[in-house]
Amino acid sequence: MIDILRNPLVIGLQTVAVLALFAAFSVEIVAQKIVDQTVATVSDGVRTEIITYSDLKWQLALQPNTPLDPPRPEDLNAATLRLIDQRIFALEAERLPRPAPDDNAINDEIAKTLKYFPSTAVFEERLKAVGFDSIKDEDFQRIIARRVAIDNYLDFRFRSFIVVTPEDEAKYYRESFAPDFRKKYPGVVVPTLEEKRKEINGILTEDRVALRIESFLDDMKRRVEIQILVNY
Repeated sequence: MIDILRNPLVIGLQTVAVLALFAAFSVEIVAQKIVDQTVATVSDGVRTEIITYSDLKWQLALQPNTPLDPPRPEDLNAATLRLIDQRIFALEAERLPRPAPDDNAINDEIAKTLKYFPSTAVFEERLKAVGFDSIKDEDFQRIIARRVAIDNYLDFRFRSFIVVTPEDEAKYYRESFAPDFRKKYPGVVVPTLEEKRKEINGILTEDRVALRIESFLDDMKRRVEIQILVNY
């Protein structure tokens, strides 16, 4: 799965796919408990995705050590940009319908998110602060289900076609891993390529996925209509 969308600490190209990949929220799925306003819209000419203030608060709730009451303007603006990217993925995912995530996939995603917080109670307090009852709240689970669906789309769209050859692994080991290891741990024997092959393969795969996602987003932002209505 794409870390981009999984990791709430970093929701950028490699950590959004995809840290994630990685919280796309639709305004219609939750009975609003927060006074709302439309912050931004993303349209492909057929469908329009709306980003509301409550969407931003839900996004921030998933990010450890991010203030919620009140949220910082810089965090709200950053969340707007993250959610725009996620809405683009959501629009594209609609073109390739796939089976909806099952309960196990949803629970696994929640469990991964909980690892970034001191306890379930702490996380649930953040959820309550943005309008949910608990991690069992049906509306919250629908949000996570959509997040998993987008993560699955990213895996299919970008990860499935990545090929890393043994030559690629050897070059990375020789030119990057080994020199960096020697600098960091002088005097320590450098692990062999075979010992680190799986790790290196993962690094190269994530780098290539990130480049593809970056290129995809750059292209899509020239095609879709994005309106940012509020800057904080």
